[in-house]
Amino acid sequence: MAGIYLDRARELRSLIDENATKSEGLPIPPETVNALVDAELHKVMVPAAVGGLEIPVNDCIDIWSEISRADGSVGWCLMASCAATAYFAAWCPDEHVNRMFADGVPLSAGQFAPNGTATPDGDGFRIKGRYSFGSGINHAQWAGAGVLTVEPEGVDPRYLFAIYPVEKARITGNWEVMGLQATASYDYTLEDVFVPATATFDMFNLTVHRGGPLYKLGVMPLTAAGHAGFAIGVVRRGLDELYSVARSKQRMGDATMLAQNERFVHEIGELESRFRAARGWLHETFATAERTVGDTGEVDPMDVILTRQATVFVTQEGADILRRAYLLAGTDALRSGGLQRAFRDIHAGTQHIFAGTGPALELGRALLDTAPDNPLDAP
Repeated sequence: MAGIYLDRARELRSLIDENATKSEGLPIPPETVNALVDAELHKVMVPAAVGGLEIPVNDCIDIWSEISRADGSVGWCLMASCAATAYFAAWCPDEHVNRMFADGVPLSAGQFAPNGTATPDGDGFRIKGRYSFGSGINHAQWAGAGVLTVEPEGVDPRYLFAIYPVEKARITGNWEVMGLQATASYDYTLEDVFVPATATFDMFNLTVHRGGPLYKLGVMPLTAAGHAGFAIGVVRRGLDELYSVARSKQRMGDATMLAQNERFVHEIGELESRFRAARGWLHETFATAERTVGDTGEVDPMDVILTRQATVFVTQEGADILRRAYLLAGTDALRSGGLQRAFRDIHAGTQHIFAGTGPALELGRALLDTAPDNPLDAP
């Protein structure tokens, strides 16, 4: 089944790229958003019980990669919506799910860093806070927020994810950026917004109400998968743009095309190798994590660390690859086009916490803590 949706993603690449070229610097146009919804690509990670597709995580990554290859901003908003919608479909009780999915699988957006507070009020919470990076919030139906509960003195607050109809958020703009421009990742404010308790879940105490073992992995791996798909697609696009330049570019003073320069050809062979190695390890880590939780019903903490670090690695390695590609392309990379856009978008992606240093530190500590005294006794 997943192959059908991968084919649909590939069929949309030309449309998405054409729209991105025509609307440079503007939010994703409605024609692109509608095409994604018509192709049902916003459903790929969402549980089947609410009308989603619930396909394996590596297939989700491949689909997000294909869309990101066409335009990183579109891939970014798509993966963010898929993940957020999946969260609340899997981890909220029926009362909320019946409301959120009454008209089918919606588009979602929002920032889930704990930048707000949730004060108990009857059967819900009064939420207030200021948020940034609401990618896709201008075309979403639902928006989310991370909040810390207001508790009596001496009681630790809970870290909740909450979601509400997007019109309850006051969008304040502030998205003049170098990369991922079309995501329209606007700031937004919540001012005393009531959210039923059923439209929240505890980040550290999840209950899987619907969907298969995949949803036991939790917020971190499922979010990482989206960022991985984005990075893979953007880097793939940048490399392909470089190869196109090489076949047609002859630098001043050179007697041959770039594609006939052995030093250049050797370097692109190395760049391609680095990209494929990072992508391969990424897919391996997610396949292992999904297989383990499916076979045992339990999440291996090392799988959580590895999926996150593989995502960081493919993003940061991808940025380094595209920095080199930018230089190899010469003045062609200065001009508007696929390579320049890929270069800008991957560097915007490196600024996200899911491309940060934390997972490498966690992995290093875990490896040292579990290393045997005799190296030959390692698994």
